[in-house]
Parts: sequence; C-alpha cells; structure tokens
Amino acid sequence: MHALLALALLAAAPAPPSSTLALVGATLVDGTGRAPVPDAVVVARDGRIACAGTRAACPVPEGARVLDVAGHWLTPGLVDAHVHFSQTGWADGRPDSLDLRESHPYEETVAALEDRPERFFRSYLCSGVTAAFDVGGYPWTFDLQEETAGSPDAPRVAAAGPLLSTWDFWLNLPGEKQFLYLAEPADAAPYARYLAARGAAAAKLWFIPVEDRPFEELEALAGAAGEAVREAGLPLIVHATGLREAKAALRAGADVLVHSVWDRPVDEEFLELAREAGTIYTPTITVGRGYYRMYRAAVNGEPPAVDDPHGCVDPETRAKVAATAGLGDAARAEGLTPERLPAFDGQIARQEEMMARNLAAVHGAGIPVAMGTDAGNPLTLHGPAVYAELEAMEAAGMAAADVLVAATRNGALAMGLEDELGTVEPGKSADLLVLSADPTASARAFRELRWVVRSGVARRVQELAYE
Repeated sequence: MHALLALALLAAAPAPPSSTLALVGATLVDGTGRAPVPDAVVVARDGRIACAGTRAACPVPEGARVLDVAGHWLTPGLVDAHVHFSQTGWADGRPDSLDLRESHPYEETVAALEDRPERFFRSYLCSGVTAAFDVGGYPWTFDLQEETAGSPDAPRVAAAGPLLSTWDFWLNLPGEKQFLYLAEPADAAPYARYLAARGAAAAKLWFIPVEDRPFEELEALAGAAGEAVREAGLPLIVHATGLREAKAALRAGADVLVHSVWDRPVDEEFLELAREAGTIYTPTITVGRGYYRMYRAAVNGEPPAVDDPHGCVDPETRAKVAATAGLGDAARAEGLTPERLPAFDGQIARQEEMMARNLAAVHGAGIPVAMGTDAGNPLTLHGPAVYAELEAMEAAGMAAADVLVAATRNGALAMGLEDELGTVEPGKSADLLVLSADPTASARAFRELRWVVRSGVARRVQELAYE
C-alpha cells in the first residue's frame, strides 16, 4: 500500500478504546474494613487498579474513559469461596440426591460441564461475583485457573481438584475421579503430591464420619492428610460439619473450613484451635435449604422459585429447575412423600439455627469469616446463590460492613489470592461493583447491582443477563 494512503487510512480510523477507566463520584467501600470514602475516584489501567481514593488523591488521567457513578456505592467484586463447577445446580449433577441417570446420564452431564463452563462464568459475573474458589471436583477444573486468570469474561477461578475422602464415595466416573479414597494414612502422601503436580490451589479433605470406621481411625487419616498436604506445599481445606470432626480438622492444620459446624454449639476449645491454626471459617448456611426446596417441588409437582433478580441464570439451568415439578417418581423412589417433608424442613431449620449461632460465636471471637455458597448443589445456583448467603450471614448477627469484608477480602484470603484481589487497592485486579444501595447498611444492597467491572472492563448488569 502506498505510504501516503496508509497514513490517510490510519488517520481516518477510529481511535482504539482507552485502556484506562475512571469511576468517579461513588462512595468507595474498599473491602479492607476502613471507613467509606465519599465522592471517590478509582482509576483502572490495563486491568489493574492504579489509584483509589479521594478526588484530590486520584485525579482523572487525561484520555481516560470516565464512568460517572455519583450517588452510588463502589465495592470490590464478590468472592464466592465455595463453589463446584463439577456440579450443575440441579439433581443431574448430584444423582445421590435424586437419581436421574436414566434420563440424564451422569457421564454426559459431566462432559457438558467440562465443555461449557462459560455459561456459569457469565452467571457469576452477572451476579457480581468476580472470583470463585472451586473447592472440589474433577481434574479438568484445574484448567479453569489459567483460562480465567486475566479474563474479563469470567470470574477468577482457583481450584482444589479431586477431594481426599474418608468415605469411599461412589460419585466418580470410570476414567477419572473427584473423590480420592483414604483407605489408610499412607494414601495421603501420593494424593497430595498428585494435586501439587497438577497445580492445585489447595487440597480438600472430605471428612465424613463412616459408621464402620472408628473415629480414632478417621482422626488419624485427617492428621496424615494435613501432614501430606503441608509437605506438598498446599493449603488444607476441610469439609467437617460435626464439632468432633471440625476439631480434628483444626488439629490437622486446616487453613479453611468450608462448612459450619451444625450439630452442636462450638466451644472454647474449637475457637482456640481455630485461632491457633489461623483458620478461615466459611459458614455456607443456605445450601441445605436448596435440597429441601428441590424435594418439595418434586413432591408437590410445582416448579420452585428462582431467586435471580438480574436474570443471570442460563436458560439450560432455568429449564432444568422448572422441570423439577415433574420429578415426582424420582422423589418417591427416594422415599420422599408429602408426609415426610415437614420433618425434613424441621431438620434443615434446626441446622440453620445452629449454623447462625455458631457463626455469631466464631465472628465474635475474631476468627476470619469468608462467604461461600456451595454453588452447584441442587438449587444452589451458580451466581445468584450469593444473595441468600450474604443475607443469611447478616441475619446471623454479622454487621453488613463485616459481611462485605467476608465476601471480598476474606474470600481472597481463602483462595490464597489476597495480593491479587479482594480489596480496592493499587496494584490489584480491577474487579469492582457499582451498587445503587449502601452495602454497609444492608447486605441486600448487593441485589442493587448496576455495573460489574472485571479486569478493568466495565459492563452494565443488563449486558451480562440472559434475560
């Protein structure tokens, strides 16, 4: 091409979009626990936060794209510190809840999850979740870490991969496992080395009481797992819902507990063990209610409601949820009847009450708390499940401002990514939310989501919605 013509065409071409974004005028709640900054400016450059503070401290750079968010609140993106991309959010991903394998072969369900995780990526961003910790699943979840690391189209994912388990659980595939059975303490070391070699962000122990295994044997397995995981250079995550198992997990060096203790009140010994270990407590209060809602819908033949204020749930998942009304035969096969529903409802309610009580005790003792939903379990839907969880934490007695820290900074701590995300500070990933309500006044403010910024790219929530 002639040089003069090339110059003319270049001059006529539209200028490329600026890599610098300035959000101006909102009240900044930065996730650190510091006081909000009114009429703030946050500058993002090349996907990272360059400045955050007052207008005087952070002048808007020349040529920046300016987003006027006066009258709004600006927070870090939410971190869901307990998700499972190997589960669908419905019964087909957990055939141990309702067995649908005849109509929804489990192999095909898992293959579809591996092939199309982006549908859930969008659901998370649309719900304000810019980082997610997959704390147990098939080996392909490791690949999500690199795929999402700097992507503006997905939450930042960390993955623990297959779980070490005290129970020889059957929910695996012929050619790959998501549960690695600890038959004896010596099994822990090769499993931990495998996880480290695959690039796991952590190792998770599924600490499930088994009737035919004495507790002392299970406790020895937990200790061996903790030692092996530390030797492999990984953090230890533990699923332990009983007080006895949770204490054993803390003695084994658990860095994160991803469920509440729900069988009895935590005691001073538990609190002291958690303080000594520096453990993060993720209460995961609402997941059991999802199972109940699914069973009730199947038994009563009525589609369950979907708590999705912004239309973030993908059409395939929404269709499956609606189909729950036709699962009466599967429910009856599990022994579920209208007469049994009240007892199950009462059981879940008692667990929720104990979880709330224990969260108040843990938070009051100064133990860090992170927000996690266990998304992927039946009717705990990827993305919008965060709203009910945030509100349950507040209802348990946490101040809204503390819930915000739990769902941002502390989630990043649980993921081991506190230097990368979780607060609005220079050098961190520009993952931000713009809300039209005050999140320090009520956790319900996160339902009033208006803009999502991921890796410096800003979108209105309507752009991310499926509906």
